[in-house]
Order: sequence, then structure tokens, then C-alpha cells
Amino acid sequence: MAAVIDLSILDTAPVWHGSTPARALRESADLAAEAERLGYLRFWVAEHHSAPFIASCAPPVLAAHIAARTSRLRVGSGGVMLPNHPPLVVAEQFGTLEALNPGRIDLGIGRSPGTDPATARALRRVSAPPGSDAYREQVRELLALFGPRAPGEISAVPAEGSRPQIWLLGSSVDNARFAGELGLPLAFAHHIRPENAEPALRAYRAAFRPSQLCERPRTLLAASVLVADDDDQAQWLAGPIAVIIHQSLKGRRDGPNLTPEQAATYAWPAAERAEVRERMAAHLIGDTETVRRRVAELVELTGADELMAVTVVHDYEDRVRSYELLAKAVAGLG
Repeated sequence: MAAVIDLSILDTAPVWHGSTPARALRESADLAAEAERLGYLRFWVAEHHSAPFIASCAPPVLAAHIAARTSRLRVGSGGVMLPNHPPLVVAEQFGTLEALNPGRIDLGIGRSPGTDPATARALRRVSAPPGSDAYREQVRELLALFGPRAPGEISAVPAEGSRPQIWLLGSSVDNARFAGELGLPLAFAHHIRPENAEPALRAYRAAFRPSQLCERPRTLLAASVLVADDDDQAQWLAGPIAVIIHQSLKGRRDGPNLTPEQAATYAWPAAERAEVRERMAAHLIGDTETVRRRVAELVELTGADELMAVTVVHDYEDRVRSYELLAKAVAGLG
């Protein structure tokens, strides 16, 4: 039975208590091979810096490794945080990836720093500073580098003639509207700002102008998804996610992610539990039937063309199992 929505994966290469970044990166590559086996459309890797709980800090390097491990899966960035990098370098990197893997490379670009303010300042010494309005001009500069160049103009060899599929990332209505004005596909971060998803996608479609890069509006939602054999197991496996949310709210994430056993003994004030519980409500967590219903509701609300699952689970086998069950759940919507 065919699915009514395409399925993809956004992976952060999470680092767990007792593990290492090297193991996280190997598991990310292994997971991409499993995603291809399961029929997922694309596999994106994130960009984070100076974060001991995330090993994905160099999307072009990790994407190149994953592309070499797979043969059909689309591979790319979710995303490259453009203000951290000169557009010329990004065009060269992803033009090279596309030249080596024609028709399989995605370039998702965003403006978030992907790190703390001090690290952002270190990253952006040669680019736009944090909070700069130069981001929109950087995007336009990057797009131009993939187009034809006049004699004497800077050329991002081999970007000209080897253009990846370019997506604009966002979690706000304003950035969604910008994607529409540029005629780019939109990847919306539902896992970060779920309350903005429906108005952002509506604004994107209203602002969309067909372009050579995208003839019609095209959208994907990156959402936090965790599927297990029953609801109780799913909630148990999601325990570390609740801790991640709490620590992020308190601004004190300074170590690897906890295991479900450690998360079960984690304590925080009752008042803060309520806020975490409210934020967890936007995550798609449960057994196959529960997640099938949640996905159907989300698709009906937003009209998204694609669901990109972000699944943060301690055991690698449980993570693969979640993606297997998600594929079955979405197939059941056909």
C-alpha cells in the first residue's frame, strides 16, 4: 500500500551517556543504510557546534560518507547554517558532492547558529555576525553561485552545472515567506516551533513565486517522532527527550544525552514538569496506530508534502525499529 506522504529522516548523530562521538557518527551512517532499505526518500544531517551531546558538526563531510554508503537515498544537510560559512565555500562543497553523486544531493540552508553565542562568534569571524540582517543577501549570493557565471566573475567550481536540490529551512512565518518569495522548497522545523507550522506553510504558499529551482510550492515538516511496539514502551524510550527539553529550557545542556534508565530517575520541580509535558505533546510518540493518527492529523492541518522524522532514541536497534514502524504507519494511510 503506497504512502500518502513521503518519508525522510533528519539525524543529529546524538551522543549518549557512556558512548562516544565516533560511535554516534558510525551509527548515523549505519542508520542511513537502513533508511535506504526501508524506502525513505532522503537522509539529512544537522549542523551543531561545541555540543557534547551531538556529533553532527560537519554536514558536508558526514554527507559525503553517507552518500558513499548508499546508492539511491537522497543525502544532504538539515542544514548548513549559512551565516557560519562563506557562501562560496558552501557552493564548492555541495557542488562537489552533487558532481560525485548526481541527482542525490540536497542542500538545506538555515540561519540559526546551531550553537551558543560564544561559539557562534568564533564561527562567524569571516561571515555575518549572529543576528545580522545579511542572511538574506547570503542566500541570494549562494543561489547565484550555482547559476551561470559571466566572464571574470568568481566561479564556485564545480557548482556551475552541478547544483544540488536546494531547500530553505525555517521555524518562523517570516522565513517561510522568504522561501516562497525565492521560489524554493521549504523545510519547516516543526520539532522546534510546532505552533508556527500551519501559519508558516500557509504564508509560504501565499508568497510562492515559481522559479527554475521549484515550479510549485513544496514543503516538508521535520517533526520529532518515536514509534515503538506499544505506547508504554514508546513513552519509556522518550524519557531522555523530556530531560533534553528541560535542560534546554534551563540553558544547561553540558553533557551527553541520558539513557532511559537515567531519565527515569531525573528530578525537576513539579511546575517545570508541566511545561515539559506541554512541549512533549507536540512530539509524535506512541505505537503504530497512535503515530498513524498523529501523522494524519498533522498532514491534514498543514498540507505538507513530506514528513522528515527526527528520532532521538538511546539504543540503535530501537531507533531502527522506530523508523521501521513509522514506515508501516504511514503506508497504512494510503
